[in-house]
Amino acid sequence: MKESGENYLETILVLKQRQGAVRSVDIAQELSYSKPSVSRAMGILRSAGLIETDKNGFITLTEEGKAKAEAIYERHRIIAEFLMRVPGVEKEQAVLDACRIEHVISAGVFEKIRSFVKGSKN
Repeated sequence: MKESGENYLETILVLKQRQGAVRSVDIAQELSYSKPSVSRAMGILRSAGLIETDKNGFITLTEEGKAKAEAIYERHRIIAEFLMRVPGVEKEQAVLDACRIEHVISAGVFEKIRSFVKGSKN
């Protein structure tokens, strides 16, 4: 999956947690994207079996979509937490950079970072 698709899935997950229901307009506002761009992306995600849209326009993640979104969001949270531990790295910058890194980091390196973050909490 491409970075943009991952961003959409993660945004749907976060919006669902924050406000309970998600529509295309909510995603457009959250990401500062145009409604047509979001609509096109939702069609791609729907075709891939990652989301469903009801008759009222509310978007839900399928089981597969939710699993992918949760994995992406976990990478985001863990990487941001890791970066915030670096002296001089501000929280806002760590979160922004984590959003970019989460899409390109290898599984092996992510697992090492996760182990480090989880292990240093004890």
